[in-house]
Formats: sequence, structure tokens, C-alpha cells
Amino acid sequence: MIMEILWFCIITFMLGMYVVLDGFDLGVGILHRIIGRTEEERTALIKTIGPVWDGNEVWLLAAGGALYLAFPKLYASSFSGFYLPLIIVLWLLILRGIGIEFRHLIQNPMWKSFWDSVFSIASILLAIFFGAALGNVVRGVPLNQDGYFFEPLWTTFTVIPESGILDWFTVIMGLVAFFTLLSHGANYIAMKTDGVLQTRARTAAKLSWWGVLLLSIVAVVATTAIRPDVWNNYSAYPIGYIFPLGGFIGLVGMFMYIIKGKDTKAFISSSIFILMMLCATAFGHFPNLLIASTNRSYSITAYNAISHEYGLSVGIIWWIIGIILTSGYFIYLYRSFRGKISSNQSGY
Repeated sequence: MIMEILWFCIITFMLGMYVVLDGFDLGVGILHRIIGRTEEERTALIKTIGPVWDGNEVWLLAAGGALYLAFPKLYASSFSGFYLPLIIVLWLLILRGIGIEFRHLIQNPMWKSFWDSVFSIASILLAIFFGAALGNVVRGVPLNQDGYFFEPLWTTFTVIPESGILDWFTVIMGLVAFFTLLSHGANYIAMKTDGVLQTRARTAAKLSWWGVLLLSIVAVVATTAIRPDVWNNYSAYPIGYIFPLGGFIGLVGMFMYIIKGKDTKAFISSSIFILMMLCATAFGHFPNLLIASTNRSYSITAYNAISHEYGLSVGIIWWIIGIILTSGYFIYLYRSFRGKISSNQSGY
């Protein structure tokens, strides 16, 4: 039982780190063509994420590797059932990357404008798809008794046992992710720039905060309506309320620090909000990993999907070594890149 909980927490932590770190550069991508109105401004926005955007995606790959080690049944089932959206996400990640890299290859306004649009559209769709993916996990998928499923992109657009990837609930979750990452990215831009870019970023952060607030309330109400048992763990272990409480404090902190123009604290607050709300979702979801919307007895849980204990014991040693090395690299990287960007900064 200890291993099940431990690896559930490890994977939640790694996914949380991915959303916080890659989330702000997704937010920069969403705002790329809104805040950056000239070639110089868009170049400056790319510079704010230049040395870190690809490194942040390491957390997603590492979480996938940990999932394969700890819960191979979930890995096999989800990569099979979510094949279509995973391919879409993969292409969006590729397009986003080449949007950043290709815009510098030819010094032509039309060429740069095209790849700027690719970068921005891919970032918008990624944010929505990641939110919809979380919505599918919360809502449940049509697992059969062998633990496999297939979902089309949509069916009736309602929450039924044979729902598709997109329905009204997963679209709401996608919009929550979109506004949350937009606000997170705006706080990051305000922290890394000055002048007109900083002013526009603060305005975007103020406006998007209201979207985060309203859609988060709608998402909580909708989740309670379709999955009332999500509160069972909170009733059994009230200590879990620390997560939604932490999320609420992060959300209030965002608003206060955005109004005061304290950009670094606003960015830290949005990071806390994201981490705490993901932990709150995971806490309410445990021990379920993938809920069967067809028959709850088909659900994949941390207990029926866990690997052999020996492999997990060896894996935890390598995970500790890996996380120490990764943490050291990220601390060095972000310390080297601290402060506001300058116009003569090299790269991107």
C-alpha cells in the first residue's frame, strides 16, 4: 500500500511541475500575438522563454516514464484509448517547437508572421487539450473489462458512458486550463519584461484572473454534479482540505499582487494555485487512476495497476538520483536566467 501511494504522489508531483513550468511558456505562446504587436516585441517575448521552454517539457517525458514503471496497465490502456488526442498533442508540441526555431531562419516579415501564428495557435490548442485530458480523467472513460477503451473526438457532446474526448464538461475543463495558463504566462511576462510589454502583460493578467475565478467555480460545481464521490476522500481525511485551501490562497494572492504590480509574487501565487488545484484533484481521485464510465468495477486503480514491488523499490532509488540531478540542473538554469531580459541578450 505504501508503494501505491508513494508512486501516485511522485507522478502527481512530476505532472504538477510540468504544468507550472511549461504552463508559463504555454501562456507566453497564447499571448504572443496579442501582447507582441511588433517584430521587436515578439522577439523579446520569445527571449523570455528562450533557454527554458524545451527543458520544461522534460517533466512531461519523465512523468510518462514513471507512469510506465509504476502503473504499466494504466500506461497501456491510456496510450491506446487516447491515441487520437495524443497524436494531436504530439503534433502541437512539434509545431510549437518549430514555430520558435523556424522564425529566425529567414529574415522575411511574412515568414516570421506565419511561424509566430503557428507558435501561438499551437500553444492555445495545447492548453485546451491538456485541460480536456484532465476532464476525461475526472469524468471517466468507457473502459471494458479488459481495461481498454477507445474514444472518438466527440459523440453527443453530453456526459454519457460512451462520451467522446470532448463534451460540455471536458470543454469547461479545457477553458479553465486556457485561462489559468494565460494568466500564469501573463504574470511571467510581467516579471521578465519592462515598459510597454510589462504594462500589457499586467492588463492581460488582471482580465484573465476573472476568467480563472469564474470558470474554476463552474468547474467545481460541474465536477460535483457528475462525480459527487470526488468529495469522499475529503470526508474521510479532512486534512486533504489543505489543497483546495492552498489553491484559494494562491488565487487571492494572484489578484492582490497583480493589483499592486508585484509581478514576482503574482507569478509565485499562480504557481501555488496550479499546484494546489492539481493536488486537490489527485487527492479526491485516489485510488482511482482511470475511472470506467461503463462499469465502476472496470476502473483502473493504484492497487490493481501497480508494478511488482521489487521493480518499484529499484525504481525509487533511480528516481531519487534522477530528481537530484534534474533539480540541480533546473536551479542552475533558472539562476543563470534570472532577472529581466535585455534587448542585446543573445539567443532567440
